This record gives sequence, structure tokens and C-alpha cells, in this order.
Amino acid sequence: MSPIAIVALSPSPRHSDHLARLLIEVVADGGSVGFMHPLAYDSAQRFWHDALAAADRGARIVLAAFEGETLVGTLSLLLDCPPNQPHRAELAKMMTRPSHRGRGIAAALVGEAERLAAQHRRSLLVLDTASEQGAAGFYEKLGYTRAGEIPDYAFKPHGGLTGTVLLWKRIEPVTQTA
Repeated sequence: MSPIAIVALSPSPRHSDHLARLLIEVVADGGSVGFMHPLAYDSAQRFWHDALAAADRGARIVLAAFEGETLVGTLSLLLDCPPNQPHRAELAKMMTRPSHRGRGIAAALVGEAERLAAQHRRSLLVLDTASEQGAAGFYEKLGYTRAGEIPDYAFKPHGGLTGTVLLWKRIEPVTQTA
């Protein structure tokens, strides 16, 4: 096994292609990340093209975990919050390639997202995850607190409704010194 490198991605056709293929694989495996199976390549690539453009504007940070040249995971840190919530950020689109799960990749991505959120002077992180086969337990092990559950929130990729669990965590923002 090669070491995992985590980087923030910039817009590029290569990145959107790798991310689109990962998204399709995760959705096919049942990952509830906002898309239905089968997911068309064009739709997946369009989503990531737009997400990377938002990253270029500073509205989000798209983190990628690479093992060598292979994209094995991703997590987005959403920074574009309403004016009355400049202290908050959201974790979204956590995905790990099914063949690479259980190796600490997701925890490393969350750790890097928390570090970057602190650098952006955010003190509260929020996220949601599917009630069925979601990652609530994983996030709770990382110190996130369960705020509640909304039933029948979304369709699972292969059909049928699932609820969503809302979680939050306070972090210490990095303060800038003069």
C-alpha cells in the first residue's frame, strides 16, 4: 500500500474526470450522496465541474485523497454560508472508493477539512448523513454530536426512502495575529 496524499483540488478536466468516476462507483455501491443509480457520466462530471468552479471562487474546498495517481476519496468543505453564519462550514460529499474503505482515508479527509475550516476562522462544522448505511457512527467517533434525525429525507441510490442524521462539532478557529 502506498501512502495517502490529501490535496485541495483546483479546476481541471482531469480532476473532474477522476471525481466523476469515483462518484459513479460510490453511487453504484449504494452511497447516499445525492444521486440515483445508474448515474450518467455526464451528470457526474457536470456536478464536479461546478463544484470545482465553486472551489475556484472560494465557496468550497474540494479535498482529494490519492494513493499514487489513483483518487481513493474526497470530501468537500462548504464555506459559502449566509451572511449571519460566517462562523460555520459544512462537510459534504464524503466518498471513499469501496476497495479502500477501512484504511483511515475518511478520517484523514475529515481531519484535513477541520484544519482548513479552522484556518478559515470557522468554529462550527455541520453535516448530514443517511440514517440507513450512513456514517453517523464514524462521525461520532471523531467527536461529532448527533443533533437529530429527519425521517424519509431522501431516496437511496437504488430506491426506497431513508432518513438523514444531522451532526455538528465545535472547533477552535485559527486567529490571525497582527
